[in-house]
Amino acid sequence: MTTMTTNTTTTTPGGADETGQTAPRGRPRSQKAHKAVLDAAAELLLDQGLSAVSMDAVAKRAGVSKATIYRWWPTKETLALDALYTEWDTTRTQPRDTGSVRGDLLALLRPWARRAGSRPYARVIAALLTEVHTDPAFADEYRQRVVEPRREQARTVFHRAIDRREIPADTNIEVALDLLYGPLYHRLLHGHAPLGDRFVKDVVDMALRGIERPADASPRRTDNPRRGRSR
Repeated sequence: MTTMTTNTTTTTPGGADETGQTAPRGRPRSQKAHKAVLDAAAELLLDQGLSAVSMDAVAKRAGVSKATIYRWWPTKETLALDALYTEWDTTRTQPRDTGSVRGDLLALLRPWARRAGSRPYARVIAALLTEVHTDPAFADEYRQRVVEPRREQARTVFHRAIDRREIPADTNIEVALDLLYGPLYHRLLHGHAPLGDRFVKDVVDMALRGIERPADASPRRTDNPRRGRSR
C-alpha cells in the first residue's frame, strides 16, 4: 500500500517556498477542502465505522471531488488514519510538569482516557489494527502517527523522574510505558469495564510501585508457606 504524505510546505506571495525555491505552478492546495475532507472522514469513522469511509461517501459529505481526495490520500485507510490523528490529537504540547512522576502521569493519562471514552474510538482503533497486521507500510504509518507520539510524551515524564531521582536511573522506560498503556488499551478495546479516572489512578499507582521499588526490597518468594510450622 502506498503511504500517505503530509507535506505542508508553505509558499510566499511571490511563489517561493520557505526554502527559497520556486513552488511548482498550478492550483495551490485548498486548506478549506483539506479540512472538510478530514472532518467528513472523522464523522463517518466515528458514527459508522471504517467500512463507511468510502471515497464516494467522504467526497459527498465534504463537497469535493474524489480526485481531490485521492490527490492527498491514496486509500481510505490512510485517510481514516489521518482523520483519527487529527480528531484525537492530544500530543501537541509538552506533558505538564507537576513536580512529581505520579502527578505528571496522571496529568498525561487522564485526559487521554477521557477522550478515548468520549466517542467510539475503540471500534476505530480495532479496525485500523486489523490493517496494521496485514500491511507493513500502513503499520509504520500507524505507529508513527498514533503510537509513538503518546509514548514519547510518557518518556519525557520518566526522564524527568530520573532527573529528580524519583525512580532508578536504570529503569527500563520502554517496559514502563507498556505497564501504563497496556492496561488502558486492554480496557479500551475489550470494553469489559469503564476507562475512568479511578482506573487510571490505580494503573499509575500499581506501575509506580514496581518501578520505584529497589531490587533488593522485593518480597522473597516462599515455595511452601506452611514450612516450619508445627503440626
